[in-house]
Amino acid sequence: MLTITVPDADLESRLSDLADRVRMIRWDFKTPYADVTDVDPAEVSVVVVPHYFTKREGYERLAALPNLRTVQLPSAGYEHALPHIPAGITVCNGRGVHDDGTAELALALTLAAQRGLDDAVRDMPAGRWRPSMRSSLADRRAIVVGYGSVGQAIAARLRAFKVDVVPVASTARDTPDGHVHAVTELPSLLPTADIVVLITPLTDDTDGLVDAEFLSAMPDGALLVNVGRGRLVDTDALLAEVRSGRLRAALDVTEPEPLPADHPLWRTPGVIITPHVGGSSDATFPRFADLVRRQLERLLAGEEPENVVART
Repeated sequence: MLTITVPDADLESRLSDLADRVRMIRWDFKTPYADVTDVDPAEVSVVVVPHYFTKREGYERLAALPNLRTVQLPSAGYEHALPHIPAGITVCNGRGVHDDGTAELALALTLAAQRGLDDAVRDMPAGRWRPSMRSSLADRRAIVVGYGSVGQAIAARLRAFKVDVVPVASTARDTPDGHVHAVTELPSLLPTADIVVLITPLTDDTDGLVDAEFLSAMPDGALLVNVGRGRLVDTDALLAEVRSGRLRAALDVTEPEPLPADHPLWRTPGVIITPHVGGSSDATFPRFADLVRRQLERLLAGEEPENVVART
């Protein structure tokens, strides 16, 4: 019998057919483990982290589980969790769970910015009818920075809209879909881009990747779309460019986050902001349950789990 913690009733219900092999304890990280159950903490070997949980103290509570071996994150990103997870634990991320939701939002933000939907929505309360000529998405060139599973899903959707997609990853490689450029090639690629989409993970190498020099290399009128992490972008440098009207931005993530209500980005023309909702769709929950189910089946069979991102 494998003993695991699950964060909510929805996931517990979706996995209920495993009850003869898996004992599930409901734990949402908000209180110490001992406050929610009398099951010996030494029996817990797997913890499933709640959706959108980033608080340090929750991860530090894992130290109370002496035989914990595997932590399953619901998110593709994991930089928020790793520093606080005790030693000796295999950490798995949610790679694949949010691919389609995040790709949908990236496409929606790009279309909205290109076709002026943001301006149309602002005009509605005043009843203003202001037709204008806007740039198409078709026939544009888009650089997708970060070509993992989400980046590939974004690229597939852009190609369906007749976009010339230029994939960029940490290292160059050839794939069935074509050549992937190395991030070191960005200085020569950026001047050719109408759109730059950011979906790379946050690492020491990508923290602040989009600085004043990066932005200055983008051509006038280009659009920056960030559905990765806010810290990929130097906010002050971006604000200077969009305030001048030279660049535009569509952001699902910001630095800081949440973006303070008085931050000038909220009110700068040419900027669209959504509140980090790339993975917030009702497709998330069944997909995450499918991933957790696969992980449990592998662990029960004595196999390695999927999506291992670290061994602390």
